[in-house]
Amino acid sequence: MAHLLHIDSSIQGDGSTSRRLTARAAAVWRAAHPGGTVTYRDLGKDPLPHLDHVGGLARMVPAEHHTPGQAASWALTEQLVNEVKQADTVLLGLPLYNFGAPSSVKAWVDHLIAVGLSIDPVTNEGLLGGREFIVLKSRGGGYGPGTPREGWDHAEAWLPHGLSLTGLTPRFITAELTLAKVNPAMSELIPLAEESLAAAEREIDRLWSSASVAA
Repeated sequence: MAHLLHIDSSIQGDGSTSRRLTARAAAVWRAAHPGGTVTYRDLGKDPLPHLDHVGGLARMVPAEHHTPGQAASWALTEQLVNEVKQADTVLLGLPLYNFGAPSSVKAWVDHLIAVGLSIDPVTNEGLLGGREFIVLKSRGGGYGPGTPREGWDHAEAWLPHGLSLTGLTPRFITAELTLAKVNPAMSELIPLAEESLAAAEREIDRLWSSASVAA
């Protein structure tokens, strides 16, 4: 049975473009996979603990020597890695905050980097490859070639590198200029914003168009 891991990270609630895109993608996935199951995680509402001095060293200390704090951190990492392993497809909503990924997404990635769980301890091969990883991005401004802020989108540049050890390879679908309707200084960009959103939605709608309808 097909399984989807659906992750949101925006703090914007119902006003979030990335949430709108992941919800659309999840609906398309369900239509293409009748009987498929879904695990949902909301990093924006329930952020993961960052790796700190209490639990962070769990990744460097043998399990039999874990302190209680390290054991709890490692148990959470096992849960997060297993969520990915159980999924055929992973959807991640990724808004651009201050030119980078939300800190909640960084924490998720940090937990996924775990030798013995997501990385083979002998070969260093990533153990999370072989599944779809669709990243639905939203960014308030324009960052394309020739724009004043070309190259300022550090989230898209970072994520493939951040997860490279695990074998996960993201495919990005992006809607940009999302602030055009709420920022008067960007009002002339509203048509481009609408075009970008529509293009992202069309790409989402084609994601599983040839998928088998078998459960």
